[in-house]
Amino acid sequence: MTNPRPALGIFWMVMTGLNFVAVTALVKHVGSDVPAAQSAFLRYVLGLVFLIPMIRPILSARLTGRQLKLFAMRGVAHTLAVILWFFAMARIPIAEVTAMNYLSPIYVTIGATLFLKEKLPPRRLAAVIIALIGAMIILRPGIKAVEEGHIAMIGTALLFAVGYLVAKQLSGEVSPAVVVGMLSVTVTIGLAPFAIAVWVTPTLAQLGWLFLVACFATAGHYTMTLAFAAAPLTVTQPVTFLQLIWAVLLGFLVFDEAVDGWVVVGGLVIMASVSFITWREAVARRSVTPSVPATKL
Repeated sequence: MTNPRPALGIFWMVMTGLNFVAVTALVKHVGSDVPAAQSAFLRYVLGLVFLIPMIRPILSARLTGRQLKLFAMRGVAHTLAVILWFFAMARIPIAEVTAMNYLSPIYVTIGATLFLKEKLPPRRLAAVIIALIGAMIILRPGIKAVEEGHIAMIGTALLFAVGYLVAKQLSGEVSPAVVVGMLSVTVTIGLAPFAIAVWVTPTLAQLGWLFLVACFATAGHYTMTLAFAAAPLTVTQPVTFLQLIWAVLLGFLVFDEAVDGWVVVGGLVIMASVSFITWREAVARRSVTPSVPATKL
């Protein structure tokens, strides 16, 4: 990165958080009136309009059989993750969905150790353990009911981590446009049979809301890219915790969800652990752990 601009990076990461909070609000608004798999499918189909500029790079990439298999693997993982995310969003508070999604970078760190042979020094291992403790603070098993939505979010974070690790392998071989474009194609195809199996005819209003989901999600990934270009991850990563604050306020003010202080505490513990791991990677000049928004739909 040449000439880093921390203030600009923070600004774009704040915008990224606002975009993704808008996504969660819209999905929450649609709720369970449209089945999770169908909502996810429509989000990607309606978002295909943003794929048009990526068609030429994909066609000219001349992907190998191995690369196609990796893209297919990422597509399967992301397909299941998105379905589970939509399912969870309709069933548990926005703040809990947001806080539990912070676990994805932790799972990436663990996966990089297990499958990419990355080292896991004691301090990073301690940070991973602390993050998992943060998850237990949010869930509090035995004290409060662990619902289907919580289980779905654990699966979501794990599957997003798998998708990120595969993307990490491909990022050094093809352009970012190809990585993003192939994800849209494979996930749309992957979601189709799940959506058909539970299809209900959506209203024009529901289609409009889901198109806005696609718009805000695309905008979020674009502003995230601008943030990464402007400042190092060690600067932008801590800013993502603001997304949890906005999610708590949104749930309370718009969806009449009670404010759970333990969820905020657990999210802060996880975010602090992720930020520490990111800082340690920067010191060691590695780049494995993603920003929290990088593991979004």
